[in-house]
Amino acid sequence: MSELQDLAALIRANTPLLVVETPDEPRVVELFRQSLLQVWRALYRWTITEGLRRLDLDGEEATDVAPDASNTLAAIRDADQRGIYLLLDFHPYLGYAGTQRQLRDLVQRRNSLPHVIVLVGHKVELPDDLEALAVRFRPRLPGPDALLKVVRDEAAAYQQENGGRRVEADADAVRQIVRNLQGLSLGDARRIARQLIHADGVLCRDDLPALAKLKFELLNKSGHLHYEYDTAQFADVAGARRLKRWVEQRRRVFVDGDAPPGLDPPKGVLLLGVQGCGKSALAKSIAGALGVPLVRLDFGTLYDKYHGETERNLREAIASTEQLAPCVLWIDEIEKGLASSGDSDGGVSRRVLGFLLTWMAERRSKVFLVATANQVHELPPELLRKGRFDEIFFVDLPDADTRADVFRLHLARRGLDPADFDVAALAAAADGFSGAEIEQAIVAGLYAAHAAEVPLGDFLLRAELRQTRPLSVLMREQVDALRAWARERTVPAD
Repeated sequence: MSELQDLAALIRANTPLLVVETPDEPRVVELFRQSLLQVWRALYRWTITEGLRRLDLDGEEATDVAPDASNTLAAIRDADQRGIYLLLDFHPYLGYAGTQRQLRDLVQRRNSLPHVIVLVGHKVELPDDLEALAVRFRPRLPGPDALLKVVRDEAAAYQQENGGRRVEADADAVRQIVRNLQGLSLGDARRIARQLIHADGVLCRDDLPALAKLKFELLNKSGHLHYEYDTAQFADVAGARRLKRWVEQRRRVFVDGDAPPGLDPPKGVLLLGVQGCGKSALAKSIAGALGVPLVRLDFGTLYDKYHGETERNLREAIASTEQLAPCVLWIDEIEKGLASSGDSDGGVSRRVLGFLLTWMAERRSKVFLVATANQVHELPPELLRKGRFDEIFFVDLPDADTRADVFRLHLARRGLDPADFDVAALAAAADGFSGAEIEQAIVAGLYAAHAAEVPLGDFLLRAELRQTRPLSVLMREQVDALRAWARERTVPAD
């Protein structure tokens, strides 16, 4: 059923109290206007500034009812025909016992006709006794056709405001812009489209990063998500050839929905591995390869001392992420957010894990989950069960060829020509080093070269490598145990 049919069914059933939470009041009013084509009722709108106005006649007709809440409810009680009453931002007045009692009498239909009273607001919180009597109706977000019309309307407005200058638009880019506007109300989509158009009078692929940033800032009201501006490409990360091939095979299905019948879209991966071996860089490169925004969920900010707040924070963060879809959700060091011994935290970690597992299993949105972890023994067994993630990859210490690639990447990033170095010999000397440790050896070598006022060369780099004790040496037992565990249980990333 469409949302219009759902709404008409509620009106036809004479539902006494509806609650609609939305910032888009004009769309709600228009939706109720359209519902009159299926089920006729007198339609009224109330605001504290304009009072009660009738909307189902030609134009708007003011009434002689005083605009205060009590007189409005009395007028509804005394009306001589059934009506739909849209009360905009009325809920704050329910803090008064008398007003609350009046509304409850109306809802319970004491001495009144079966009206439909609709409380509309950005966030409508009701007293418990009224909440038990209310039905919450959630308008569906606009679809592609409605969003495309918004973009076209804003382009036409720009042309009119700028002396007939037409907006230069690339058809493929416009389709992608419309796709990325999904998840927003018409009002929010209109504001973003207007900003993109008025920036330079052009709609093209270069607008997509700006659109993603604007959409994120609009939706991330909780502050638990972080927009990662610096995504990477696979070419920026050494190794992980098997993982890169796996993602490339699924890119078109995830982004375009181009999948044959029976093939489910990809949902996500878990990256286990030795610290410093590039799990975070791979998370960023997956987003870059898929061509979608990357948002990071900070588990540390979710936890709250008040009962139920942590779970609510997670629900809000996940809801915001789904509105940003298509995107990649990165949960870094997931074991730190879910690890708990028994009920030592009052069961909060168990409830958080339960919600996350349910969402992972049931979600239909285009959110690709990338979770990274260092301490596999701290991960709940339920998270590792087959089917939670599409695949579990292990990011191991780099082999000789990958270490050579790491040297080339980091030397080039610092303006040095890798051809001036014996990269193969340096890679051999860095046996047991992680990518992060190789990078820090290059940084230390640059400091030593700067202090000695000489150019960086192989001698200084080898000296820094000899002076460094990598993690594979400092924590040999833990690293060997992790690699042994992963050998038979995970898929090597490289």
